[in-house]
Amino acid sequence: METFLGLDFGGTKLLIGEVDTDGNIIASKKYTTGYVNQQSAVGIIKSSLCDYMRSVGCGDRRPAAIGIGMIGRVDTETGQWLQIDLDRSQPIRLAGEISETFGLPCFLGNDVKSATAAEQRWGYGRISDNFIYINIGTGIAAGTVVDGRITRGSHFNAGEVGHTRVGINTGVKCCCGRTDCVEAIASGIGFDLCARMLRPHYPDSTLEVPELGGVRVDVRRIYELARRNDSLCSLLVNNAASGIANLIMNLVRVTDPDTVVLGGGIVSDPMMFNNIIMRLHRHTMRFVTNGVVLTRLDPSKIGLLGAAAVAMNAKNPVLA
Repeated sequence: METFLGLDFGGTKLLIGEVDTDGNIIASKKYTTGYVNQQSAVGIIKSSLCDYMRSVGCGDRRPAAIGIGMIGRVDTETGQWLQIDLDRSQPIRLAGEISETFGLPCFLGNDVKSATAAEQRWGYGRISDNFIYINIGTGIAAGTVVDGRITRGSHFNAGEVGHTRVGINTGVKCCCGRTDCVEAIASGIGFDLCARMLRPHYPDSTLEVPELGGVRVDVRRIYELARRNDSLCSLLVNNAASGIANLIMNLVRVTDPDTVVLGGGIVSDPMMFNNIIMRLHRHTMRFVTNGVVLTRLDPSKIGLLGAAAVAMNAKNPVLA
C-alpha cells in the first residue's frame, strides 16, 4: 500500500497525517501554530513533523513523498513558499528544506488549491473536469478546474476571489485596501468585521461582541440568533448569503463550470447554504448542470487530503 504524508498548514493549526491513494486517512495529529512569520512557521513544521514521526509514525511503511498545503502564495514548480501576506513575505525554499531534513521528496501547494486537488481526486472531480471549489471559512478563496487542470496564474495567485466586490454596500474595509470585498462580509473574518461595525446601530440585538484583540465574534452564535430573528444577526446572514451567491454567479460566467463545490465552515450550516441557493438566478446558473453542492469530503480534513494529493500528483500525475 503506497502512502503519502500530508501537512495542512493554516492560520491557527497544522494537521499532519498519512493518506493512502484511495483517500483514506490512516492516522493524523493536530498542532497549534498561532500567528507566525514564515521563518518561525518553518520551525514549527519541522518540529511538528519530527514529533509526528516519533509519536505516531508510519509503522513499517515508508511514505512515497510529503505534500504540504500552505496559506499564501506558493511556487509549486520550485517548491518555494513565497509569502503569507504582504507583511509576511520571505521566499523560502521549503520543499527542499523538508526533503533534506526527512529524506523524502516534498512538494508544496497553496492550501485552497490543494483542497481543490483533493476534490479532483476523491470528490466531485470524479464526475467533472470543469468545476469551481470555493472555500468559505476564515477567508474566501477558490480553486478553478478548467478542462481537468487547476488554474494557478502567472504569480501563483489565482483564486483570491475573496477580494472582489459583489454588490453588498456596507462600507466595511477589507485588508486588501478596498471596501465591501466579499471576504470582508461573508468569511469568518468578515462576519467579525461587520458585526463590530454594525453592532452600535442595533441596541436590541443580543449578539455578544468580544473586546478587540481577543477572539472573533462566533459565527455559530450569529446563526443561532438569526434563527430567532435577531435583527443584526439576520442582516449579517442575509448580507453574507447575498455576497456569496453573487460571487458564485460572477465566477460561473468566467470559466463555465458544470459544478460549483462549496467548502468551509461558513457554508456547512443548512440555513446559510439554503439561503445562498435561493439567491442564485436560474438564467445565470443554467449551465451549472450538476448544481451548487457542498463538498462530500470532511471539511476538517480536506486540507490534509489536499496536501497528500499535491504529493500524489507530483509523483504520479493523474491529469493530462
